[in-house]
Amino acid sequence: MSRQTLDEQEYRVFCRYLENRCGIVLGDNKQYLVISRLSPLVLKFNHPSLSELIKRTTSGYDVTLMNAVVNAMTTNETLWFRDGYPFEILQNTLLPSLAKAKKPVKVWSAACSSGQEPYSIAMAVLEYKARNPGAFSAGIEIIATDISSDMLSLAKEAKYDNLSLSRGLSAERLARFFDTPPGANSSLLKQSVRSLVTFRPINLLTPFSTAVRYDVVFCRNVLIYFSASAKASILQKVAACLQPQGVLFVGASESLTGISTDFDMNRSGSGLYYVKKT
Repeated sequence: MSRQTLDEQEYRVFCRYLENRCGIVLGDNKQYLVISRLSPLVLKFNHPSLSELIKRTTSGYDVTLMNAVVNAMTTNETLWFRDGYPFEILQNTLLPSLAKAKKPVKVWSAACSSGQEPYSIAMAVLEYKARNPGAFSAGIEIIATDISSDMLSLAKEAKYDNLSLSRGLSAERLARFFDTPPGANSSLLKQSVRSLVTFRPINLLTPFSTAVRYDVVFCRNVLIYFSASAKASILQKVAACLQPQGVLFVGASESLTGISTDFDMNRSGSGLYYVKKT
């Protein structure tokens, strides 16, 4: 396959399409990212060039291609227990009070990618329960969502290669929560972890049900991809999904300042989190 190229006009057209479809804002000079992510689809879908593939995608007629493009452009790097502090706050500050709830506790991992975040939350919960028998007598459920069907399929499979497992996962947790056949280059999460997590497709940019009220929401390292107006809209919907005094975690480099007035910022140890205003 010849080297793919993308001129400025084609790039602008695709940027508008991507923002309208899933809210992602690429900005200037990211042609290289589009080329690297979409070039494999040129061959897969038997198009003569990347230009033709983008033209076909933005026309809106080929749903299969459109979904493949969204999957390719929304696949992001992730790791276990990312940044550390949200899981420390979860275990040391939030779970002790939530553990006494008389109704099921619900945690939402938005933009869960290949599953490392929701499964990290599940491990944190199991570790807390091991130290506190009888906690969460009414149950606890972790709902994990993503726009990418490919990522959701990988997350549900819960099978990770050695490289993925080396990114943020301690040897102790690997031994405790994974089954690794002798000589294998991948490991499977144990059912005790998997059973706590339910996966669903959600596009944060479009309307979604706010019928479920969550106690904690992880919406980390995703807002940075959206425009200011899209961020405000997403945060408004997230606030509507939270219980009174519900907690929101965003990425370490993300801030709600000037975007949302629905939350108060709390600082704990080395990190911070947001609490829904009543």
